[in-house]
Amino acid sequence: MTKNIILSALLTTTLSLAASAQTMPDAMATVTYKPTDKIITNPERGMFTHQEFYSDKTNELDMDQLDQWRDQGLSLVFTAYIMRDFRDKDISQKYLNRIKRNFRALRACGMKAVVRFCYSYSEADKPWDAPWELTRRHIEQLTPILRDNADVIAVLEAGFVGVWGEWYYTDHYNYQPTKEQYGPRRQVLEALLEAMPKDRFVAVRYPAAKLGVWQIDYQDTISWAKAHDGSPISRTAFHNDCFLATSDDMGTFNDVPQYRRYWEWESRYVPMGGETCAPSAFCEVPNAVKAFEAYHWSYLNRDYHPDVLARWENENFLDVVKKRLGYRLVLQQCSHTTAAQAGGEFQLDLELRNEGWAAPYNPRGVELIFKKGKEAYKLTLKDDPRRWMANQATHINTRFRLPEEMSAGTYKVYLSLPDPAPSLYGKPAYSIQLANEDVWERKTGYNQLFEVEVKGGGNKTAAPSLPVLQKF
Repeated sequence: MTKNIILSALLTTTLSLAASAQTMPDAMATVTYKPTDKIITNPERGMFTHQEFYSDKTNELDMDQLDQWRDQGLSLVFTAYIMRDFRDKDISQKYLNRIKRNFRALRACGMKAVVRFCYSYSEADKPWDAPWELTRRHIEQLTPILRDNADVIAVLEAGFVGVWGEWYYTDHYNYQPTKEQYGPRRQVLEALLEAMPKDRFVAVRYPAAKLGVWQIDYQDTISWAKAHDGSPISRTAFHNDCFLATSDDMGTFNDVPQYRRYWEWESRYVPMGGETCAPSAFCEVPNAVKAFEAYHWSYLNRDYHPDVLARWENENFLDVVKKRLGYRLVLQQCSHTTAAQAGGEFQLDLELRNEGWAAPYNPRGVELIFKKGKEAYKLTLKDDPRRWMANQATHINTRFRLPEEMSAGTYKVYLSLPDPAPSLYGKPAYSIQLANEDVWERKTGYNQLFEVEVKGGGNKTAAPSLPVLQKF
């Protein structure tokens, strides 16, 4: 008798599971998406234009020009501030005001900057830099400006030391230092990291610079667990201003193979960018593809070196670079609840793939938006796009409740990837556009996933512990 009861219970359970398996496909709908081959202008990545602002000149960023660059597909401007008038005194208020106006123009035009400060832009212009006590004072003067405008600073390059701020030729910071002689440069980097918010990077020119400043070995790389933890090491990024110029990128790696491997790993978690500086056999497309991919490049100078860029354009490679620098997020498919009811549970499983060379490197929001006319709801997810690694698929799986007061009707459902800075949040130019056909809504900066019919009635069967869409 007992045996029959057990068999009956097992049979009932099996039939229930089978029935559940049969009904699940009916309860969920799957949408697939068509990728686009277009070049997309997205924040904090892509080609940039190089602009110089000497202390003894008066040029500034022009909003009409910025709009033209934006129309040409740029979201980044490299701004080099060459302070040759201030190698022996404080920065003038007039020059500080120029810097502030440049940042305001960038914000008004939907762009960001890669920023560098230095004292000379030619080996013939001596002295190459200023003594530390004066540089310390200059960083103090610049700190309020950097903090106030961190929202439109994609990356701050370390600068200040040497010609071009590239940390090579120097009068005050130990020329060609050994690993034990990076103390003076550490003071500069620490001051800049302190000047910026803890979620922003400061980039150095050479792998040896990061290793020497922090007195670490190439094996001491950032891990998945330590990436983006706000520590000085996790915030120290890189730039390479002689990419593919020679077998050693003009001394970038000091002919040390381990330095290359170090950069290959570290650049998974920190931004990498810069420029080419000379044509060479190493610029050939097959090698260039490998190098862009290995070092996870996010941004590149479109103005230099012209011969290298012209070669890539002639070989139909430059458009590939424009598409794949940084992130390129492509929707694959999405499964979602079809029998949606106000107050009820909603499930969404989304798959996308990063076909770019790098992950996003600055903080980025992830939101689901339900919208019907003027009625709109959103759910902020905990997913972190900085973890959406190059050449990998990402899954966003979430369950939540629809509000009981949600009116019945057809809602458009969007994925929004906004800039979290309050000054930029909600501005489409600072939101990420996915690389798919017919998903981008230019007016809002949202990516449409699907439409769903929501029934009214205030269903209260959903678990109260689930997050709930919030009206906005």
